[in-house]
Amino acid sequence: MKIIIVGCGRVGRTIARQLEKEGHSITVIDTDGEALQAIAGTQNIMALEGNGATFSTLTDAGVADCDLLIAVTALDELNLYACLVGKDAGAPRTIARVRNPEYTNDVPRLKDELKLSLAINPEQTCARELSRLIKFPGAVEIDSFAKGTVDLIKVKIKSDSVLADRKVVDCAGLFKNGLRICTVERDKVCHIPNGDFELKAGDIISIISESNAAAKLFKNLGVINSKSRHVMILGGSKIAYYLAKSLSEIGIKVKIVESSLERCEDLSDALCNVTVIHGNAMNQELLISEGIEHADAIVALMDTDEENIIVSLFAKDVNPDSKIITEINELSFSIIESLPLDSVIHPKHLTGQYIIQYVRAMQNSVGSNIETLYNICNEQAEALEFRAREENMAIGVPLAMLGLKDELQIVCINRGGEIIIPTGKDCIELNDSVVIVTKHKGLFDLKDILK
Repeated sequence: MKIIIVGCGRVGRTIARQLEKEGHSITVIDTDGEALQAIAGTQNIMALEGNGATFSTLTDAGVADCDLLIAVTALDELNLYACLVGKDAGAPRTIARVRNPEYTNDVPRLKDELKLSLAINPEQTCARELSRLIKFPGAVEIDSFAKGTVDLIKVKIKSDSVLADRKVVDCAGLFKNGLRICTVERDKVCHIPNGDFELKAGDIISIISESNAAAKLFKNLGVINSKSRHVMILGGSKIAYYLAKSLSEIGIKVKIVESSLERCEDLSDALCNVTVIHGNAMNQELLISEGIEHADAIVALMDTDEENIIVSLFAKDVNPDSKIITEINELSFSIIESLPLDSVIHPKHLTGQYIIQYVRAMQNSVGSNIETLYNICNEQAEALEFRAREENMAIGVPLAMLGLKDELQIVCINRGGEIIIPTGKDCIELNDSVVIVTKHKGLFDLKDILK
């Protein structure tokens, strides 16, 4: 597909690189020539300097022949206008990044008039992910399928866990509610385990389970999952605003520490039930005086990755029982994975993942659609949800008889609301929603799971 991206900031570059890996032809537009240099020369990515909200620049980029226009500049108004102009110039589909909280309620109502195919708020999306992690402190990461009724939950196996030193085939009998171990991360390598794979303490595993069974699952795994009642957010970004708002609305006490007085005043005015502290979150005396030792969850959302990592390590040292969540945007050193950080979240990757899911859906045949897509195991694998809409070789055949690709598992079937953790005797039926986990990239259709 031919895709035009207006905006070459962190999000724009991330989306461009992710879509380029998917095999698409990408044109990135920005007025900042230096920003474009960071991405120019990449195979299948063309850089064009200019104003992406003008008819002439979009025409030069070939908007009339493109399949999708994505506007992700720093200005919401520019993104909306670029999509409006792009649609008029011939772009069949448009996506705009809209970050301002004041526009959150307006965009859905104006979506048709603005001719938007999709509006994305990365900060709000990120805040939703953070909120889920805080509600389930024992999880490293949580992804949802089947319209929120099924969760793919990542946890770390402790030395005293009932799963340690057991083969995968022996684990299913430990739980009455049914689950499936989908992936195992060991020594930075992702495995799609078979029944003979033996789990070890220190492994990070992804388990699929019905959402309403998650609490019992955590208890059986011996993972601490006490409800968070006091949350401290370090940094007053837009993500912090959305997160604090959602947590306070369900009765969780939230405290934000922010260095900018002006931002503190804005947050204080917008968040009535949230305590906002004006101060430097890198000041350990301040954090201790504000009760970091007693917080159930601590979220580092400051301006730089280095600050977030340092303050997270400090928080873990003074409050080892708390849930620590660290925002990382730029750093990609492998050593980060070995640091004692509970959960790491990458906001720009979430946005790219959401857009890739949309692009995959555009490409799919009429028969089967990708309804959900997640990159997992540090992007070494994917978890995808397909809808079976027409007869093909994967329909009506016991799973044990299907010639599935290596490094691929069918981990869940949603049949009209009935959640099935399948065995080899189960079959895929028409209109089923099917969740698969695989190390193969670029699957577009349910029949692609076959050899």
